[in-house]
Amino acid sequence: MDVVLAAVSFAAFTLPGAVGVAIGSGPATYGSTTHVVLFGALAVAPLIMRRRWPLAALVGVSAVECSAALLGVRFTPFVSNAGPAMPLAFFAVADRCPRRTSLLWCGAAMVAVAAAAATAMPLHPDQDQDLVQVLIAAPASLLGDALHVRRDYRRRLAWESRREAAERERRIRAEERLQVSRDVHDVVSHTLSMIAVRSGVARLLLDERPAEARDALIAIETTSRSALDEVRHVLRQTRTEAGRAAPDPTSLGGSKRIGGPTLRDLEPMVTGLRHDGLRVSYRATGQPRDYLPVLETSAYRIVQEALTNVVKHAHATSAQVEVHHGHQELVLSIVDDGRVDQQADPGPGSDVQSGVRRLSGQGGGLGLIGMRERAELFGGTLTAAPRDEGGFAVVARFPADDSGAQEMADEVAGHAQ
Repeated sequence: MDVVLAAVSFAAFTLPGAVGVAIGSGPATYGSTTHVVLFGALAVAPLIMRRRWPLAALVGVSAVECSAALLGVRFTPFVSNAGPAMPLAFFAVADRCPRRTSLLWCGAAMVAVAAAAATAMPLHPDQDQDLVQVLIAAPASLLGDALHVRRDYRRRLAWESRREAAERERRIRAEERLQVSRDVHDVVSHTLSMIAVRSGVARLLLDERPAEARDALIAIETTSRSALDEVRHVLRQTRTEAGRAAPDPTSLGGSKRIGGPTLRDLEPMVTGLRHDGLRVSYRATGQPRDYLPVLETSAYRIVQEALTNVVKHAHATSAQVEVHHGHQELVLSIVDDGRVDQQADPGPGSDVQSGVRRLSGQGGGLGLIGMRERAELFGGTLTAAPRDEGGFAVVARFPADDSGAQEMADEVAGHAQ
């Protein structure tokens, strides 16, 4: 393209004058045919390398223009050899070089051409000389700078888009890892607590009531197998999502998580927790409705974690789990009649009841934090505090219209797109 542009410029602006001089019909002020052809070719030749070496092209064109003016050679039909060579060279420098470099070199070229034209006026009064080259080159330089700025803006915009996409990907992956850590924490913490409690019961009853000890061991086996299945499900789902090119929005808010525990699994879980010395009741009120599967899984995990804390950190003889399906919100309430124990071991002489409480002590505090995060993820709230009449209460409230969960699913879907 640049070779064609240089050839067209030479043919349109220099060749007619050279032919006229050769046949004697052109003005005598043009100079000899050899000079016209030579300077015309030298003026357009640097345009061939203007994209790769714009500064060299500018220096070459400026040197030819200054030399032609000082030697009195006119190789274009216009005043001061005006033509496309000078503006194209200025345009290339402004378009390809940084603004500071462009201003420096273009300014120096303008001064050199203007000085040469001013010097040539008294030397060659038969030649028409003025500052037309400067007037033509200035707009070309401004246009090149505008295109340079526009290209840089688009490049930065594309870079910002890629950076934001990578940041969204990182946040989604972090949320997925956090979700997996919550699930694993809930499953492992709950299961190990139940295994420890029931193994303690089995140890205490092994000699006196072997049948009940056998039931406790059977419960340990059942609980362990169930926990292994849940952990395998979580890890299998994690590996499946990690193999996707982009996060699947349904992995957080859609049907892909339908295999997780739901509100219908609460009653079987509570039934499995009932053992000697700790009574757990379950009640559901209101009109049940369909919730997002991920919301039901989070509700299940909150109840599971709260009951695990009852077993681990409280001297409780009973606990009540209530699920209320209201018109405006879903309310989960877990209440016990125990108290937080400051000692890790109640000491010798324990009976069955003290064996149940043997796990009491202070945990790391991640359970309550995880429950609160699960509730807030769907625009809900969670309160956990001792009751005035004794015991501890955990109350979680979720918007019944699933607005929080739906907004989260929509946001993740937009990120994936």
